[in-house]
Amino acid sequence: MDLHTVTAFRRARERADLALAPGERILAGGTWLFSEPQPGVTGLVDLTTMGWEPLTELPGGGLSIAATCPIADLAAYGDARGLPLLAQCAHALLASWKIWHTATVGGNVCRAYAAAGMVALAVTLDGVALVWTPDGGEYRTPVAELVTGNGTTALRPGEVLRAVEIPGHALRARTAFRKIALAELGRSGAVLTGRADTPGDGGAATFVITAATAAPTVLRHPGGVPSAARLRAGVDAVGGWYTDPLGTADWRHGVSAVLLEQVREELS
Repeated sequence: MDLHTVTAFRRARERADLALAPGERILAGGTWLFSEPQPGVTGLVDLTTMGWEPLTELPGGGLSIAATCPIADLAAYGDARGLPLLAQCAHALLASWKIWHTATVGGNVCRAYAAAGMVALAVTLDGVALVWTPDGGEYRTPVAELVTGNGTTALRPGEVLRAVEIPGHALRARTAFRKIALAELGRSGAVLTGRADTPGDGGAATFVITAATAAPTVLRHPGGVPSAARLRAGVDAVGGWYTDPLGTADWRHGVSAVLLEQVREELS
């Protein structure tokens, strides 16, 4: 979609270029930005020209995913290294081949829709957001806390997501994935993911509900994979189920309980 209110465009080359004038917005892949009118936007600042390496392996087996990393690149990395959850969460997005190669990990996280596949991935793998602040500083916060609701985040004006950092213990863990939608090619109504850490990394189990709740829901079990009854009790205690044209709150609750049990069985 043409953005008829935009009268200025800048390519960011250094951090100082990310200081936004009134009416300017950061542009990464632009998947959402160009999908509907943006009447308050008068200028765009292209983040993709900052030259960030899409994927950087960290000491201890971790991975830094640049905010500008195309989703297709992340999925390919997962396929090459036997990390199935990376591609599974990418495929959870309703997107064409062109969008897959244009949309960015950071854009999907910052848009923060309940069905954001990159949010599901980052939260399941204990992802930490590295955020640049307008005063030249930075801070880190769990992606599970950065996303506060369906389309809302804790980012303050002028802050920019620089990267999502995945710790090594999460990449070494076994994972499982389930999703459901009311239509074969429809947006996800519920995405259920799980992770079982290796004994050497503490053996904890983590279960995550996204798409079905307005904000990511994390159920942690430090002692390992729980019993079916204990996991079901945790699901039933969850709040935040919501109703929209893609599913009712009761349906989302019900299918999440069933599919998360499948995740638990796979990880057991």
